[in-house]
Amino acid sequence: VANEGGKHWTVNEVRALIRIWSDKNIQQQLEGTVRNKRIFEQVAARLQKFGIDRDWKQCRTKYKNLKHEYKSVKTAQDSGSTSKSMKFFNELDAILGHCTMEQTSKSDNDESERPPEWTEAKSEKDSVG
Repeated sequence: VANEGGKHWTVNEVRALIRIWSDKNIQQQLEGTVRNKRIFEQVAARLQKFGIDRDWKQCRTKYKNLKHEYKSVKTAQDSGSTSKSMKFFNELDAILGHCTMEQTSKSDNDESERPPEWTEAKSEKDSVG
């Protein structure tokens, strides 16, 4: 079922979602974890303040769909194609453009992998002493 989230997202709802997603704090939380229900509950609560009634699952689904669409447009553009585009590409590029493609293309379901910088940063702190 393509439209698992019930009613379609309006342009304003998507804009609000992207505005929340562009919050550095939210981005860092999303980059650092795969089990992200709690983060999307925060996102849904913040949407509620804009008068937008979406649950965390709808937010997560929309986030994943936007991210997937962005990646496919970006890949097409990188290979020289200008035929692919999407409505919120520039906003998403501002958020996702700083990630390298290899970082973002890792499976969203791979829970075992931690970014290498985490372990390195830890061991550096330990050895400073």
